Amino acid sequence: MQFIKSLIFNFFLYFGLILIFILAIPTLILPDRFTIFFGRLSAKYIVLILKLVMNTKVIFHGKENLKKVDHFFVASAHQSMFETFALQIPLNGPIFILKKELFNIPLFGWYLRKIGSIAIVRETTTKENLNFFDKIKEKLEESKRPLLIFPQGTRVKLDEQPPFKKGVGRIYKALNLPCIPVALNTGKIWPKNSFMKFSGDIHISFLEPIMPGKENEEFTIEIERKIYTEIKKYY
Repeated sequence: MQFIKSLIFNFFLYFGLILIFILAIPTLILPDRFTIFFGRLSAKYIVLILKLVMNTKVIFHGKENLKKVDHFFVASAHQSMFETFALQIPLNGPIFILKKELFNIPLFGWYLRKIGSIAIVRETTTKENLNFFDKIKEKLEESKRPLLIFPQGTRVKLDEQPPFKKGVGRIYKALNLPCIPVALNTGKIWPKNSFMKFSGDIHISFLEPIMPGKENEEFTIEIERKIYTEIKKYY
C-alpha cells in the first residue's frame, strides 16, 4: 500500500511541478516577485498533495522567532528536497546558496537565477568563489529578502550528525546579521534518494535567533548543537 501511495504521490509531484514551471515561464521577463509567487505556489502544492495522498501534515514551529529581528539569515538542516520548497512559504522567497550544477537544469536553473540564487563551486577555489561574500551582501541589499543556507553541505539522514561546514561561520561573520537556525525531520517522511514516501507529521522548527558578535568557531558549535538537539525530538 505504501508503494502505491508513493507512486501516486510522485506522479502528482512531478506532473504538477512541471506544469507550474511551464506556467511560470513568462515571469522570467517580469519582476522577481512574480517568479517568487510561483515558487511559493509550488511549495503549497507539494504540501497539499502530501496531505491528500500521504496523509502527512506539515507543521511549522517557532514562526514568532522570525519577527524578533528585522534582518537575518537562516541556516537549516537538510534531509530532503522538500525543505527547499517548504521554507519558501514562511520566508517569502529566500535567496538560496546552491551548488553550481543545479543552475544547469533546464527551466529549474533559469528560475534559480531569476530569484537571485547564488552558485558556489564546492570544494574548490575559483574566481567565482573568491568574491562569494561580496555577492551575498549585494544580493541581500538589492532584494531585502533573507538568505537561506544548508550548513551540512548536503542532504543527510534524520539520525546523521555530520559536522557543519566551516563556511557557515564565515557567512555569519561576513554578514554580521542574526542567524535563525532551523531543525526539521523531513528525512523521516521523504528519505534522501528514495522513491518511497511515508505518512506522519513533518516538523519544521525556527529556533531562537543567534545574535551577531560571536567568533566563527563559537557560532558554528552553537548552531550545530541547537539544531541537532532539536532534531533528536523527532527521532
